[in-house]
Amino acid sequence: MYPTFFDAMAARADARWRMAEEVGAVLLATALTAVAAQISIPLPFTPVPFTFQPMVVLVGAAALGSRRGTASQILYLALGIAGLPVFAASPILPQGVLRLLGPTGGYLMSYPLAAYVAGSLAERGFDRRYATFVLAMACGLAVIFAGGVLWLAAGTQPARGLSSALATGFYPFILPDLAKLLVAASVMPGLWHIQDSGRSAL
Repeated sequence: MYPTFFDAMAARADARWRMAEEVGAVLLATALTAVAAQISIPLPFTPVPFTFQPMVVLVGAAALGSRRGTASQILYLALGIAGLPVFAASPILPQGVLRLLGPTGGYLMSYPLAAYVAGSLAERGFDRRYATFVLAMACGLAVIFAGGVLWLAAGTQPARGLSSALATGFYPFILPDLAKLLVAASVMPGLWHIQDSGRSAL
């Protein structure tokens, strides 16, 4: 197992502050997920908006690791269920627990699992190189799409089934999300390069 980027950074700090740093890192990842949700673009042909959340979820989990990354997304969902306006703004979808019962609920509820997958692969060194981090993020993104599309098919569009769910929840998003992924996948290898360069300079 490899140390995560958070572990590498925290190792330099006073051990007495480790718990506070962990809590702070989880809170930061939760806050960034909520901020990313506000950068959303409603699309006229689907109830699913275009957002940057998946990339934040996956990169954040890679930086924090599986346990902390998962915790950040569970906290994000808990805040949303409690009624805080952390979900994407929408003229038709409510905030609160009803958002998880709506058409985007499957995507949201898959965030903790996607974070666990991306974080686990980072703990195996997948975030150290661009190509392997693309793979790690693709695995996490696949979890998000699977949860979202299956929820649409089984929960909110049962009469039209999987083909309609794919048409409204997968096909319009896969290419833009892959493009975002290819850009976002440079973040962790870049941070590791900076960290390694700084360490070698000491």
